[in-house]
Amino acid sequence: MDAEWNPMRTPGHYFSRIARAFARIGDARLRPLGFATAQLPVLTALKDGARLSQTELARWARVEQPTMAQLLARMQRDGLIRREPDPRDGRSSLVALTDEARARLPAGRAVLEAGNREAMRGLSEAEVATLLDLLQRVLANAEEMEGREPPAVSPPAALP
Repeated sequence: MDAEWNPMRTPGHYFSRIARAFARIGDARLRPLGFATAQLPVLTALKDGARLSQTELARWARVEQPTMAQLLARMQRDGLIRREPDPRDGRSSLVALTDEARARLPAGRAVLEAGNREAMRGLSEAEVATLLDLLQRVLANAEEMEGREPPAVSPPAALP
């Protein structure tokens, strides 16, 4: 192992710590609304009334089918989603948000927006814009490294 290597001086170290911190904080703040950060890809994809298959949701969220199946089962148990027959394929179903979940989305969005503002405290608008540009470029590089295609479902401009 290289004695000169210092993880505290690598971006990946901070990406990892920030992601875990955001997940913990987000979960604690979203819990009273009945949401969790793991649900954000599904909530985002379905927020405008979309009805998607489990396969489409897994592809969009970039998770494996069993992971999405477990997430959707919990969301259905908690009254956040409903499954409807797929008119194109009688063997499968489409997933949609319940009216109750859609009604709670604005409060969830407010929680997430407040958290982002707090995390960006002390940064100017220009610095935040630069940070976003840099993060988007790093994400594009990481996705290229994975050899993945962009998600089949285009994400909305904002989180739920």
